[in-house]
Order: sequence, then C-alpha cells, then structure tokens
Amino acid sequence: MTHPDQASRHLAVAGRRVPSFVYGTAWKEAETERLTRLALEAGFRGIDTANQRRHYHEAGVGAAIARAFASGLVQRDELFLQTKFTFVAGQDQRLPYDPGADHATQVRQSFASSLEHLQIETLDSYVLHGPAQRVGLTSSDLDVWQAMEELHAAGKTRFLGVSNVSLDQLEELCARATAPPAFVQNRCFARSGWDREVRAFCRERGIVYQGFSLLTANRAELGHPVFERLVARVGKTPAQVVFRFALQVGMQPLTGTTDPDHMREDLQGYGFQLSGEDVRLIEGIAGG
Repeated sequence: MTHPDQASRHLAVAGRRVPSFVYGTAWKEAETERLTRLALEAGFRGIDTANQRRHYHEAGVGAAIARAFASGLVQRDELFLQTKFTFVAGQDQRLPYDPGADHATQVRQSFASSLEHLQIETLDSYVLHGPAQRVGLTSSDLDVWQAMEELHAAGKTRFLGVSNVSLDQLEELCARATAPPAFVQNRCFARSGWDREVRAFCRERGIVYQGFSLLTANRAELGHPVFERLVARVGKTPAQVVFRFALQVGMQPLTGTTDPDHMREDLQGYGFQLSGEDVRLIEGIAGG
C-alpha cells in the first residue's frame, strides 16, 4: 500500500525523480564513509558532497557508495549524487586540480577527480560551490559555469546547480547562462524568512531550493517558546518539525546529523503534516 505522503519523498526535476531529502557529508573527515553508509541504511537516497578536501572527504563518500552497491543495499539509479566545484580560495593545499590552469581546465580536472573518488561514471548534480566573490559575478564565475555547461551537454552530469549565492547573483547567472541551475543550495536562516527572496525566485523559475544548516543556523529561533509549544503540540522532535516545514514549503532539505537514530527520525518527517497555521508560524518565527 502506498503511504499517503509517499509522493513527497521525491521531486520531479526536468521529468526525473529526485529524492526530496538529502544527506550532507561536510565536516565528517575520517567518519565520512561510516556515516554515509549509516545514512544509506537509514533510508537516505540523496547524498551531497564536494571535491573540497578542506571540508569534505569525497573519497569516503565513494567508498560507502561502492560498498552499498556491492551489498545490494542500493542501486545506482536509486541514488541522487551531488558534488561541487570549489574555487582555489575555498580550498586548502589538497587541491583536486592544477591551480595554474585556466578555470575550464580546473573544472574538468575537478570533475574527473570527483568521478574517481565517487567510483561512478556520471553525476546527478554538479554544483558551483559559491561564486568567486560575495557581490556580483566575475568572469571567473562565468568561465566555470560555461565549463560546467559543457559537462552537462556531454551527458556527464544530469543537472547543474549553484550554492552560497545571493538573489542578485542568482538572477544574473540565470540571465547569462545557457543552461540555468536546476538546484540552488544555501545556508537557510530563519531571520531572513528562511531565505525567502531566493526561495521565491527559485519557485518562479522551477529551480529546486536546497536548504542547509536548517537547525544549526537557527538555534535561537528554535528555542523560542512559540516554536517549543508547537513541537510539544504535534508530538514530534524539533528536527522533525523543521524538516517537515521545509518539505511543505518546497525546499529540498539537507541534514548532516551524525546520530543514526536522528537519521531515522529525520526521515519520519514524511509521516505527518503541519497545518497551514503552523507553517506560517514557523515562517515568521524570527519575528517572534
């Protein structure tokens, strides 16, 4: 029997089914392989990483995926794999490309390294891990995006995306890109209405908004008595309520929990609904 909320476990992106909840692998270092494996065992079918050794261990993700394939836990076509290209300024000394090469070459080298790390032949989503500067786009950003578009056109990645991006930057990228982003991934602050303006733009353009740090970036708001009363009333954990909220407003949330029990609990957010009033309350929680 189909669960009444089963449909929300997937999003339709350009005619393809994509998991609506993603496990993020940043800041896990030597534990990356073990935690990625636990996330797959818990039921996650979307995995986010980056070829940025400073904050990610992409090869650890690949090792977990390879073991999951070999054991029959998951098939490749069930899994949404997303990784990122990161500029030199966001890297440490362990670079996945030649820092002296042009940006297009760096993208190709980083992408090839990602495929090797992940032990796969094609990606589901390849993301620009943030523009080169905080304001506006540079020629470097456009060169990188063009190289990413070439990978997309060649069928090496199904989708493209961008992260850590402002509304102005996203508008400019969409105006200038041949292949616009299918995904936008931002740290999501309740004090900005959960990135309200960027989410609205994404909704208008059919772009999937991925929200990360939904819990850690909003500790004060999630400690508000109004939110605490809501959590008590619905009988769920604070994390479950936040992730359910994210799903209901059209986000594709990321969780990076290292606790296997929390992994399973987070996925239980599919099993209940928040009322419209509850959603509006959470939307405005930063305003008290």
